[in-house]
Amino acid sequence: MDAKFIEGLNAPTAEERLQALEILLENQTESDKPVVRENDANNHIHTIYSFSPYSPTKAAYMAYIAGLTSAGIMDHDSLSGAIEFKKACEMLGLGHTCGVEVRAKFDRGFGRINHPDQNDCIYMAAHGIPEQNLEAFNEYLSSFRIKRNLRDQKMCKAISDKYGKFGIELDFKKDVLPLAQAEFGGSITERHLLYALANKLEKKFGRTDDLLNFLESLGLKVSEKIKAFLLDQNNDKFLYDLLGVLKADTKFFYIDADEEMPEAEDFVKKAIEFGAIPAYAYLGDVGESVTGDKKAQTFEDAYLPELLKEIKKIGIKAVAYMPTRNTPAQLERLGKLCKENDLFEISGEDVNSPRQKFECAALANPQFSHLIDATWALIGHEAISTKHGVEAGMFSKTTMQKTPNLLERIAIYSEIGRNTVKK
Repeated sequence: MDAKFIEGLNAPTAEERLQALEILLENQTESDKPVVRENDANNHIHTIYSFSPYSPTKAAYMAYIAGLTSAGIMDHDSLSGAIEFKKACEMLGLGHTCGVEVRAKFDRGFGRINHPDQNDCIYMAAHGIPEQNLEAFNEYLSSFRIKRNLRDQKMCKAISDKYGKFGIELDFKKDVLPLAQAEFGGSITERHLLYALANKLEKKFGRTDDLLNFLESLGLKVSEKIKAFLLDQNNDKFLYDLLGVLKADTKFFYIDADEEMPEAEDFVKKAIEFGAIPAYAYLGDVGESVTGDKKAQTFEDAYLPELLKEIKKIGIKAVAYMPTRNTPAQLERLGKLCKENDLFEISGEDVNSPRQKFECAALANPQFSHLIDATWALIGHEAISTKHGVEAGMFSKTTMQKTPNLLERIAIYSEIGRNTVKK
């Protein structure tokens, strides 16, 4: 496929991007079409509306060329890219689902839960949001985005305070804002700040040994593999690779989130009101990192049974997790606990960098076949809730009274989901 068609998928506006996709598909040949991966799914794809190299249109296309038959958008504190994503998926013949990821206050005495930098808060998601409620849900999230931006500015100053003595300073309006889609309803994350810092470091040191020496002088470890990336003059992923090194040390600028976080109970109620499925995002302790890019750290494994009981109390219906991130023992234990607690299991491989894959090879394992059915059930939930209202959803009181068994509901809604895709 001609590169100019691909580049158009990241054009400045949604209209231009969707038009570029239409042109791309018109010029697609049989040899351009991907090998379909029926036993695969990804419900956790970030876009430029939080932090990602992909617009909603390009994210959908990347899922398509990876061979996926469905795709799910999952941005931080924003649903602003959801409609574009849905339209792109429909053009590509993909099943699709829309969600949002937030940090929420959850003080139950657990301390660190699934957030590497802050205690008593949890990453959670609202999956399968009906289309008619996207705008209202996004409006609810807008106040948290505004407060997040105020904190981002303070963290930007903290980065400048440390790097200023090296002649490197960040200006929030000039260096950070242009990287985000804030004016179009996107959120600004800590990754945007580090990407802006990476830009400054490249301008100062270039792709040289001086850069590597500077990073190591700060106590940042750089593997031989990453060193090669950072010295490669033709590396089109350079800034993301440098960001990966920088994010190993966030303590010096990280400020605990507060006003930008809803109470977990309140967010769950709002998600249910809008017809979404609220989910806890399982992280799991990291010993020797399965993916090779995580530092050793403990999270929720020591008290996981107790935690799942607490999240059920506030109305969370599901647990989302990444099969490639965790060990077989962690996944087996989590699956067992989900069954014991009647929690819906959702799979999603976090994509926010060009080196991350859209596909999840682990899902080809029969052990995870239920996650494929769950993905289609999620799609079915969103589709039927869009068509008939939230009471038609998978976890509505009406549906649960009619079909109390979760596995039976998954079977029903997965069939609905599969039927949404035009053959």
